[in-house]
Parts: sequence; C-alpha cells; structure tokens
Amino acid sequence: MSVSKVLIYGGKGALGAACVAYFKKQDCWVGSIDMKENDEADANIVVTPDSDWQQQHNLILEKLAGALGGDKVDAVICVAGGWAGGNASSNDFIKNSEMMWKQSVWSSTIAASIAAKHLKEGGLVTLPGAHPAKEGTPGMIGYGMAKAAVHQLTKSLAGANSGLPANATALALLPITLDTPMNRKWMPKADTSTWTPLNYIAESFYKWTKGEGRPNSGSLVSLVTKDNQTSLEIA
Repeated sequence: MSVSKVLIYGGKGALGAACVAYFKKQDCWVGSIDMKENDEADANIVVTPDSDWQQQHNLILEKLAGALGGDKVDAVICVAGGWAGGNASSNDFIKNSEMMWKQSVWSSTIAASIAAKHLKEGGLVTLPGAHPAKEGTPGMIGYGMAKAAVHQLTKSLAGANSGLPANATALALLPITLDTPMNRKWMPKADTSTWTPLNYIAESFYKWTKGEGRPNSGSLVSLVTKDNQTSLEIA
C-alpha cells in the first residue's frame, strides 16, 4: 500500500520533526500542525497557544481544508504533548494539570476530528499516550490523568459508530522515555540504553500507515527499550 499524504500534529517538536523528516524521505506529502512552522513540511498550520479549544479546532479545520484541497490523508499522527510533574499538594497542581490537558487532550480530540473528516477509509490515526498512565501516577498526577484520557479516547475511536471512516485504525503510542535532546540535557546521567530512539517510532508509524504489522484498532502500544533494543507491548 503506497502512502501519499500524512498529517503530523506536533510536527515541530522533537518526535514530530523526526516523523516529518522520515515521511519526507519516503516521498510523502507531509502537513505539520504546531505552534511553529516546520520548514521541511509541505504545508504548515500554526496554532495560536492563547486560543481556546474550540478556536484551535476551528482554525485548524479551516486551514486544513485549504491545504488539502479535498484530498484525503493516509494517516493523522498526533505526537503533540509535554510533561509536568506534581502531586495533589503541589503549588502548581492545578496549573500543571490544565497545561497537560491542553497539550495532550485538546490535541488528541482535534486530531480525532481531523481524522473523521479527512482520513481515507482504512487509514490510521495515532494519539500520544504514555506507558506510566496505565497505572496511578502520584508524582505527576496531571500528566497521568491527561494521558489516561487519551487512552480512553483511543478505545472509543476504535468502537462502532465512533465517527472515523470505515476500517480506520486508532492507536495510542505509549512511550516510557524518548531519546530527545531535551531529555539528554535534563537527565545527563540517565541510562539512555532504555530510551526509545525517535527514528524507530517514525519508522513504525510509516510501516503502520502502509498497513505493515499494524496493531488492531484500539490498541495501546507501549514502547519498551532495553539494552538499546526496542520492542512493542500491545494491550
């Protein structure tokens, strides 16, 4: 199955940029949605961070309709998100929880809406989950709560009458630690042999977009890296 067009939501972040670059190398048309432009992308939709949920959604759909010109995409890959810690007694508990909700849940629901309108039949939509959020996350409650909501959204999108095109696949990717420049900066003494390379994820997205080894719709796909070898745990 050939791949012609994909959308990367979060295309300027470390993982998103790696995905844009990888798909471009496969001669795909790539659209990026982010707060900043990605110069490698064929089209950029820039989101204003101070706009609300509905405003972001409307802006993206309006600009996307013009960028696609009626074409459908093979995949909507959402890798937008961030991290913040804190338990219920933290001074920034509510502030961080709100930020995590905006970064993961807003982007994921908008990605789902995009997929409902612009994804091909049998296409792929992936959302940004997190492996720790399969359990309680007392030291980073806002983060875990938002990611658990993304997991639930993924399961809902895989169900009947979810609004996705026929035979579409919805997956959540659940990393543990990604090998990004920022993680290397802030955790210089960490064991990076357990960190997942960004290119491994980009390659996996490409294979799944082509239909190769694609997990079942609704799957929560954990990325487990040990001794620099990554494997998938699918739930």
